[in-house]
Amino acid sequence: MNESMPSQAEQPMLVNCIAYGKDGRKLRDITLDEISDFVEDPDAFVWVGLHEPDEALLGKLQEEFGLHDLAIEDAHNAHQRPKVELYDDSLFIAVHTAQVVAGKIEFGETHMFLGRNYFVTVRHGASLSYALARKSCEQNRELLSLGPSYALYAVLDFIVDNFMPIVDTFKQELHELEQEIFEDTFKRAVIERLYLLKRELVTLRLAVSPLQDILNQLVRLHGGLIREEIRPYLRDVFDHAARISDMTNTMGELLTAAMSVNLAMVNVGQNEVVKRLAGWAALLAAPTLIASWYGMNFHHMPELDKPYAYPLLITLTVAICVGLFVWLRRIKWL
Repeated sequence: MNESMPSQAEQPMLVNCIAYGKDGRKLRDITLDEISDFVEDPDAFVWVGLHEPDEALLGKLQEEFGLHDLAIEDAHNAHQRPKVELYDDSLFIAVHTAQVVAGKIEFGETHMFLGRNYFVTVRHGASLSYALARKSCEQNRELLSLGPSYALYAVLDFIVDNFMPIVDTFKQELHELEQEIFEDTFKRAVIERLYLLKRELVTLRLAVSPLQDILNQLVRLHGGLIREEIRPYLRDVFDHAARISDMTNTMGELLTAAMSVNLAMVNVGQNEVVKRLAGWAALLAAPTLIASWYGMNFHHMPELDKPYAYPLLITLTVAICVGLFVWLRRIKWL
């Protein structure tokens, strides 16, 4: 999950452009100008990977693949909502991705074009390269021979699987925060971490939840573009996405409960402090009351002219204070 990535400036816009044969065998890397030749071949398909392409590169792809203007516009502009759009004989799919960068979770987008004999991925923002997914496909020629729809499955499966380590990171951090909540000392940093974790979890949930709708559509619809043999694999990805979505929902509830418990613990701590202050105030009130009585300089007060009056008053005051102390300790106010 913490896989090192080249900086944005180091990543080329055109990551790969490869032609595959009918048997799933890699034919060769091709140039952009050769795409249209292979697209016209019914026994081949093209897989193109892009990273934050400029308008000129997308325009070239539109020319080679015959992509719709609206789909190209969406692919050029990030911040698209997750969706599946059908344009003539091609699908445009937008999904959100997540990745841990420098210890923080960052989010990105991937836009995909799926045709009868081509598959194009466009990455924006934080997203791991799909080279591993492509390599896995090339090692399984039998399934890759099913065409672009298998490449689509491989990329979607890679995206969904990449959410799992992030969810595990959330679970570990939540477990650590739960332990800190029940410590005796109040820590402001715990509240801040709970809030930041809650915010990141909400963003992750917004990325994962729409995937279920997208995968559900791909499993049931678009028979001309999605091979029937691929649908069971897409259902498996749907199950993984549903599991991750359930985990994020559960952790969201746990985080809300943790924040409520933390607030309750703070209130309990404050009540304990108030109780102790009230107990010590009661202990100080008794001698203060007695001393104030005998400091009023009246002539006729009890025991003023007796030799044992002073020690008797001190003894009485100490006895009252000790009695109050024992009673307050018994009721746990001290």
